[in-house]
Amino acid sequence: MKIPTELLPVCPHCGKPLTMNLRCDDTFVEDEGWHQAAERYENFLRTRAGGKILFLELGVGYNTPGIIKYPFWQMTAKNPDAIYACINQGQAVCPPEIERRSVCVNADIGQVLRIL
Repeated sequence: MKIPTELLPVCPHCGKPLTMNLRCDDTFVEDEGWHQAAERYENFLRTRAGGKILFLELGVGYNTPGIIKYPFWQMTAKNPDAIYACINQGQAVCPPEIERRSVCVNADIGQVLRIL
């Protein structure tokens, strides 16, 4: 259960080890591109507030639920025309408040997409 050192990703410029850009510590990168994408996302949500919308969550676990999962639940609860759907093996759940307007598929995403 060990990974050979030569398979670990390194920076092509300085050779230092690479890690994923996750909100797990103080190294998360929010560059100009990130801020532009965040602005587009906020604009999308703002212009569709109160309208018919599907909040589709694919494979979001509980590592950082405050980024996608909890906001999707909250926006679905506030909007009677919203539907929440998630596909997540082992973590396809929703709160009781939105259960009637939710579709939770507890399965492998790849298998579900092949079936669809």
